[in-house]
Amino acid sequence: MNKYIRMLNTDDLVNFEEMDTGIEDDYVERIFHRLSTGNHRLYGLFLDNQMVSMGGYTIFADHFAMLGRLRSDRLFRGNNFATELISYIIEEALQLTKIQWIGANTQMDNLPARRVLEKLGLIPHEPLHGAITKDTSALETGSKPWTPIHSLERKKFWLNQKYLNSFSLFPYEVYYSFPASKNLFQEHDLMNWSFYENEDQTRFLITKKDRKGDHYLHIVYPWSDISSQKGLWETISTDFRHLTEKSEGDTYIWMDLSVEAAKTLPSNHNFELSSPWVLYEVDRNMWDKNEDL
Repeated sequence: MNKYIRMLNTDDLVNFEEMDTGIEDDYVERIFHRLSTGNHRLYGLFLDNQMVSMGGYTIFADHFAMLGRLRSDRLFRGNNFATELISYIIEEALQLTKIQWIGANTQMDNLPARRVLEKLGLIPHEPLHGAITKDTSALETGSKPWTPIHSLERKKFWLNQKYLNSFSLFPYEVYYSFPASKNLFQEHDLMNWSFYENEDQTRFLITKKDRKGDHYLHIVYPWSDISSQKGLWETISTDFRHLTEKSEGDTYIWMDLSVEAAKTLPSNHNFELSSPWVLYEVDRNMWDKNEDL
């Protein structure tokens, strides 16, 4: 039996459709063309001419590769094919000299995917809920919204203070966080993102527009005191209302919340809290060291 791995192209949709993954209405099938072109890559592990495992990555801000779309045929699970494939994909991504970091985001209850990533030496971060809502009324107090920040220098000040100086993860897009880096904070992004700070200038907030099928107001707030900051939710609610007025289709608020922060939400909150997501990571130096062991 001939086993090999190769990059997929748009013609490989038929190979994907023939896999028995057990996933009904898989979004990957609908956007297979997009996921195999542009800044996306897909790879398949084949036994003879049958694809038995698939995965890939997407490049963000030139320096970050996020793994994803891991799918396996149920008849061939338990053979370490997924582990072999992901290892190969990481090696391929690191052939791109600009790529310095590789991550993978999976839900906490997806134990097979987590086992693959941990077997390969990727390090997990703190689990986070992707908290989604259309209604923030339970958190609003009628307080005055926060002050908009228009100065590019002031925006950079806050990003330096809370992210760059501490090497924290920054939620760059819905689902996708990366280690804070100047590569993530291009001036055109800072101009498009809305920044606000509270009255005593001890807290700041970023709201940004995103689309992952549906429309999202993506909230970046790097503190856990989400239920006690007056004016925070009035600010978010105002921006959300403006976005819904301009967007066609379903529109939501998305906010990454730690498990502890989610526990501080009032009992009558309207957030949908699915299984927490766990971000795994490995940088170029760490991967090279693992390979040398």
